[in-house]
Amino acid sequence: MALTQRLARVSPQYLDWCRDAAAAALDGDPHWDPPEEDTLDLDWAVWELLAFYRRMQPDSRHISILERSIAGDVNDPVAFLDHPEFYDGFDGPPSLLAPGAVAEVAHSLAAMKIDSLLRVLPAYREAGGFSAFHGDPGAYLAGHFALLQNFYGIASQQGLAVVVWVD
Repeated sequence: MALTQRLARVSPQYLDWCRDAAAAALDGDPHWDPPEEDTLDLDWAVWELLAFYRRMQPDSRHISILERSIAGDVNDPVAFLDHPEFYDGFDGPPSLLAPGAVAEVAHSLAAMKIDSLLRVLPAYREAGGFSAFHGDPGAYLAGHFALLQNFYGIASQQGLAVVVWVD
């Protein structure tokens, strides 16, 4: 089973509905089912991008931005989503970025440029990075990073929250 980073854009009202559904259900099922166009599967790209930054540019402020984009905010949990119908319990429970935090992350991601990092990709590969990757890891990372930027940009424009989890 491959693990992937997942995100979902949802309204606060939808989260309230799921919370109420979980509270009313005997088994606590939140009936989580956001529209497919409001979900994103980042595969393992953002984890490799973080590892790449940590190894090649360990003082980069981009590390904390990327971490927050996939870890959520600990102070705003969505405990009612910690249910086997939604989340398998392999990693930490789902976490939330409220609309205000989404706007902050979206702004920070939009300002990020990973081109300078990608230029050191050959040195990273020589040091053992992407050892099992076939193809162009630069295109893979750039493509998934663009998806992440776009996802948060839309969420911010629409005033949505983002739920993050590993599946």
